[in-house]
Order: sequence, then C-alpha cells, then structure tokens
Amino acid sequence: MPKIGMKPLRRQQLIDATLESVAEYGLQNTTIMTISRIAGMSSGIISHYFGGKRELIEATVNYLLEQLQQALLERITQEKPPAQTRLHLIVEANFTQFQRSPLASKTWLSFWAQSMHDPALARLQSINSKRLYSNLKYSYRQLLSKEAATNAAKQTAAMIDGFWLRSALSKQAEQEFEIAEHLCKKFINDLIKQGDKLCH
Repeated sequence: MPKIGMKPLRRQQLIDATLESVAEYGLQNTTIMTISRIAGMSSGIISHYFGGKRELIEATVNYLLEQLQQALLERITQEKPPAQTRLHLIVEANFTQFQRSPLASKTWLSFWAQSMHDPALARLQSINSKRLYSNLKYSYRQLLSKEAATNAAKQTAAMIDGFWLRSALSKQAEQEFEIAEHLCKKFINDLIKQGDKLCH
C-alpha cells in the first residue's frame, strides 16, 4: 500500500521536474520522458497522477500562480495593512526570489508564448492578469477616485509585467529584478501623489 502523503509528494516532485525540464529544453521540447528522467520516476507515474503531459503542464502553471498568491498572503501580516503598503506588497510578491529564479522565469516565458495557441493556458493567463489587476484596483480604490483607481491599476499591472519581462530576458537578471522592484514601487508612490489627475 502507498504511504500516507505520498501522492502530494509525488505530484510536487513531478511539478518540480517539469519546471527543470522547461527551463532546460523549453515547453515545446519538454516531454514525458524528459520530465520522468529528471524526476527519477517511470513515465507511467505521470499518467497515474496527472493523466498526461498537458495536465501536468497546467498543474505546473497553477503551481506558479499559487506561489504568487501565497507570497502576497504571507506578506500581509496585518489584517488590513494601509493601502499604499498593500500595493508595495503586491509588487514584492511578483518579484520574490522564486518568481525571479531561472526555473520559474523560463517557465513563465514559455507559458506566455504557448498561451496564445492553447486555450487552457490562455485561461490561466487570463486568471493571472485579472487577479493582479483586481488586487491593485482594490488598494488604489482606497486612495483614489474610481476612475483614477482603474487607470492606476491598469498602468501598474503593465509596469509590473513589463519590468518583470525585461528583467527575465536580461543577461543581468538578478540586478535588473532588484531595480525593477524599486521602480515599480516608486511608480506607485508617484501615481498616488498625482491623485485624481490620472482621470484626465
């Protein structure tokens, strides 16, 4: 009989192996064989726990999304942090050491490219974008008028995504990620100072 708790462990090992495979070979060249070899398991284990490569890829992307959400929750130590602080925490959650790691960043890049051709991945990308926008708008709404908060959320989401992408593609990624996080926070502070001028 399988040991209690073995299923979550095996699933996580396969997700970790998928991250490694995508980082090394890219999403298109990642196969059941490359994943099982990295995981040190038989290829049949993937079918047993996930059904196939497609389902495992989706589970891996979901894992990245969960890490983003968990990073934000862990940073909100108060029940209701000030809105500006919460906005900074959202930035930090998107620039954690995990999210800027080669494994995560290469998987995100491959995922974004493939999501244009895969409806299931496109759905996950939509969830990710809407969640970021919603979190930003909720905080800005406490500081700005409705219209200004909407504009600020859109601009900040684009700023976070854009800086993250440029940093991930940089040859000095770690340094660029540090600068990007700082500039995103500064951008937020500047938007708040501008206030309702964002409406016009």
